[in-house]
Amino acid sequence: MPEGGPRLIEETVPQPRGGSNRTPADRTASRTVVVWDLPLRLWHWALAVCVLAAWFTPTVYDGLHRIVGYTVLGLLAFRLVWGLWGSRYSRFRMVGVRLRAAPGYLWNLRRGITGRYIGLNPAGTLMLVALLVSLAVSTISGAMSVTVTFFGVWWVEDTHHYSSDAVIVLVVLHVLGVLMMGRLQRENLISAMITGRKRIRHHS
Repeated sequence: MPEGGPRLIEETVPQPRGGSNRTPADRTASRTVVVWDLPLRLWHWALAVCVLAAWFTPTVYDGLHRIVGYTVLGLLAFRLVWGLWGSRYSRFRMVGVRLRAAPGYLWNLRRGITGRYIGLNPAGTLMLVALLVSLAVSTISGAMSVTVTFFGVWWVEDTHHYSSDAVIVLVVLHVLGVLMMGRLQRENLISAMITGRKRIRHHS
């Protein structure tokens, strides 16, 4: 294993036939492949809008805040379904492996070792899980707080308050992480979540 830990690519990209006739420049050229499908991209940006709306609407626009909260619950349900039956890079099949690799991956980032992943890297997977869990806690506790049974119950309100704060902290870390990884890997990751395509550099 090379020094600094594994530098993984989630899968090899099929090479076109007749590769032996290509020049060295061709063999190291980059191309793009579809990674994030349209439903996942729409989910991502819809969730981003809803989180921002939820942050600015409590106690001011309570009706809108509730609608946004229920929308986030629906988006979370969709993500769970899509994580099981969606396209290849939408599925949760590698979550366990990536979570176990996350501590070592974050440690290696100190030296700028990022590896190359087609889908989410271990740090991105850790952020995905943390965001999904915190959003679930925030929205469920928020929905509970407007019911007759749990209205005004201190631990429900505190849970909603602190988990909502945690969501915002994680969102800020997520954005900073995307910008940092984009700079280290010289790739526009925000554009990738808009177009669904990521650059793949192959050698043969």
